[in-house]
Amino acid sequence: METIKVDILNPKARKLLKELADLDLIAIRKSTKSDFSEVLKRLRSKSETVPSPEEITNEVEAVRSRRNSN
Repeated sequence: METIKVDILNPKARKLLKELADLDLIAIRKSTKSDFSEVLKRLRSKSETVPSPEEITNEVEAVRSRRNSN
């Protein structure tokens, strides 16, 4: 099975795709956006507070320090 992403530019194309799906020639699934901004939105919605730039810098430096000490 091969998966491709299709941008529909004309409503007639959606109808054609639906007809192909009805004939069991293709399967249509809803797309789940997993681009970086969507991930950030999800993570931020679960957080009670937003880290300050200093906290972010400290965390980045701590990770770099651990990585470089190995």
